Amino acid sequence: MAVPGKKASKQFSSSTTSVASDEDLQIYCQPCDKEGPRISAHGYCTDCKEHLCKNCFTAHKVSRLSKHHTIQDATNMPKVLQQPSTRTHTGQSDDLTTPCPKHPQKKIKFYCNDHEKFLCIVCVTLEHEATYCKVDYIPLDISGDIVDSKEYQAILNAVNTTSDKFQQILKDVKSMAYKSNSSLRNALTEIKNFRQEINQILDELEKQAEDAAKGIEQENNKHLKAVETTCEDIAKSLKTSSDNIKQLNTSQQANKLFIELKLAEKTIQDVQRKTQQSLSYDIKEHNFQSNDVILNFLRTEKSLGTLTHKPLNEKSQSVQIKYRQSLHEGKICVKTSKDKSSCFITGMTLLTSDLLIISDRDNNAIKMVDTSSQYVFDQLQLDDRPWDITTVTSTKLAVTLPDIQTIQFISISSNQLKKKHTVKVDGQCYGINCYQGKLVVSFRTPAKLQVFDMNGTLLTTIDGKNIFECPDNITCNKSSIHVSDRDMNTVTKLNWQGDVLGCYSGMSYPTGMSLSDDGTVFVCDMWRNVIEEISGDCSTGQVVLHDLETPRAVCWCKETKKLYYSCDTISGDTYNIFLHIYKLS
Repeated sequence: MAVPGKKASKQFSSSTTSVASDEDLQIYCQPCDKEGPRISAHGYCTDCKEHLCKNCFTAHKVSRLSKHHTIQDATNMPKVLQQPSTRTHTGQSDDLTTPCPKHPQKKIKFYCNDHEKFLCIVCVTLEHEATYCKVDYIPLDISGDIVDSKEYQAILNAVNTTSDKFQQILKDVKSMAYKSNSSLRNALTEIKNFRQEINQILDELEKQAEDAAKGIEQENNKHLKAVETTCEDIAKSLKTSSDNIKQLNTSQQANKLFIELKLAEKTIQDVQRKTQQSLSYDIKEHNFQSNDVILNFLRTEKSLGTLTHKPLNEKSQSVQIKYRQSLHEGKICVKTSKDKSSCFITGMTLLTSDLLIISDRDNNAIKMVDTSSQYVFDQLQLDDRPWDITTVTSTKLAVTLPDIQTIQFISISSNQLKKKHTVKVDGQCYGINCYQGKLVVSFRTPAKLQVFDMNGTLLTTIDGKNIFECPDNITCNKSSIHVSDRDMNTVTKLNWQGDVLGCYSGMSYPTGMSLSDDGTVFVCDMWRNVIEEISGDCSTGQVVLHDLETPRAVCWCKETKKLYYSCDTISGDTYNIFLHIYKLS
């Protein structure tokens, strides 16, 4: 066995019996001579045809690879250099240059199969003796058959697979980081919206206090005006009486003076009585006593809310929809004396559990329905045909007018509907839904979604290319937007940035939708005459009402657990003038 060593500065000559110079008359260890400081030879291996130093000589006798070689000691070894052994495989060279981590001056040339470690000659000698370990000499025993071997292919495939795996991990982490940062931006927006909601409530409370103060001020001014008028009239009357008395006294008209004095006395009594009546109005000094409950609450609270979270690297599981029992609780007639056509209810929204607002497209009207008395008690005529409607606040609604590309805002005061401002949009707007001060609106041509604030400022446009063809209705919550598409026969779930999170395609003609309190979505399927409940992730669906009459719009009340839906039947059919009510449990 050739033990690696230090490289010599001189090369062997072709002769085995002579040397190149006087320096070569001294015999050195050939393995060590390859790499540096020369060490005197201590023996010779006739199989390897190499002179060996004392360390290499000792290692040669015990190594598994060379322990059966014939070796000669210093007395019997040749006194001249011999031709080096050429026992390595054809095409292979002893060109290993990696230093041993334990013995930096030595090079790695061995491999221990038992310990799966690379070794130098010192490691083999001291720690991995052939008696205990299966040690291979890399140039001789291993490397010859490694080129294009099965091991080469297997390890190369493993390297590529591992590389692909970590590239995917990087891609997944980037995606999760994007989603996390996106969710944080949404959370910050929700914080601002929450603050605006608090400000709105405080503004309303402030306005109530201001209105009360102004009411008292108006009463004070009204009383002051009345007192001023009374006092001016009395002053004029007394001035006249005083002048008459003086004149009669001067002219010594005793009879008339007596009468005038008595009249003056009566006037004084009347004045005193009126003065007492005027002063009977309770005028008070006012000051403001703050509501300490609100103040203390704000002082004691440490945050506006909590940032909740869920791991993004957890595999999402399909949501199982619970089985629901249904009970038909009757129907509400929504046709009124103002209607000129049969009803066509395309949108619904709940203001309270007792107040349902509906859009009647064919009658250009918005109607307020009392679900308790089952009666339409107010109706507002619009400038054009409405499509969908949503609750913005407890006193404000928004309705789409697609034919004139307008969003109409409507106020509610004393249970009366009144038109307010409008917002022009850049296309035919159909579906609309509001969540925390944001209006999400769907457009058909081209198919897209747009997000507006309450002032009509466009915040986001979501291109519907390759997602929608005819986005009809919308419902949304904190994390997602659900859109029904009657041409693609799908219900698609997106996040607020427009990324598709899920798609349910088990329907034939989906139209109206309503979000339930547990995150599922009720969807009307007109052609199948059913209302289906779809899981929030759009993975599964379950029919909750069947054998209906072309259901068109739907609305869920979480307080009463009631589902309201309208019908889209042939014009003139009396069936479509009713809203049907089902109790679900």
